[in-house]
Amino acid sequence: MRLRRRSGGPGPRVVLFRFDGEVLSAHEGEPVAAALLANGKRTIRRQLSSGAPRGLYCGIGQCFECIADVDGVTGQRTCLVPVAEGMEVRSISS
Repeated sequence: MRLRRRSGGPGPRVVLFRFDGEVLSAHEGEPVAAALLANGKRTIRRQLSSGAPRGLYCGIGQCFECIADVDGVTGQRTCLVPVAEGMEVRSISS
């Protein structure tokens, strides 16, 4: 769910990206973690030792709960990476 935009002016550009192979939509430039949350994806990765779900926690890049592989670069904090058209995001455990 996203906040409603006030009337007037152009809205944000909608782009498509992939998360673990699933095509999702996002507002261009919003953080990947926010786009995942807006698409109902709360789990971004799983803890390696226990398999417990991990997702957006601090939202400001201070923790490592939201890390994922973004366009082939491992360990990116998705709360800091802006989403772009055609981006490929993979959870660490997949």
